[in-house]
Amino acid sequence: MEVLKFTTTIDESGHLHLDIPTELSSGQVDIVVIVNPSSSGTEQKASYDFSDLAGQLEWQGDAVSAQRALRDEW
Repeated sequence: MEVLKFTTTIDESGHLHLDIPTELSSGQVDIVVIVNPSSSGTEQKASYDFSDLAGQLEWQGDAVSAQRALRDEW
């Protein structure tokens, strides 16, 4: 098995063409293709900012002992 990772370009028609030389012998192979857009030059949308929710929960008691008690119930 070989794992190959490289960056290539999808043409204007939306086609991805691959020409990959390998060290494998001739015969059938299974191919898995994962297409992940590159982040070159484009800024991805930031995930939600949860900072306005920080500090809203105030725990009364020992959090670790409460967790152990819940786990012991299993």
